[in-house]
Amino acid sequence: MSEKPVKELIDKILRAYGYQDQLDEIEIIKHYEEAVGIMFVKHTDNIYFKNKKLHIKLNSAALKQEMSYAKEALKEKINSSMNKHVVHEIVLL
Repeated sequence: MSEKPVKELIDKILRAYGYQDQLDEIEIIKHYEEAVGIMFVKHTDNIYFKNKKLHIKLNSAALKQEMSYAKEALKEKINSSMNKHVVHEIVLL
């Protein structure tokens, strides 16, 4: 038995029991880290997903400013990599 069908089955079971948001949050954070690169990841103090909004707290004012210009592109990149429209807004803290 291959690994992929088992993963899909586990995902379906977890989603059926209402863990969709938690699963999405884990995937979103993984895609965020891939999308922004190591510099932003090192300066990210907190990140969480709630009510279709991705909340990101950065500890660098310069990077926060830079990310504010790229919020829409980042949102689209994450949604594209997840193959669904999950993140409706990015909130910088």
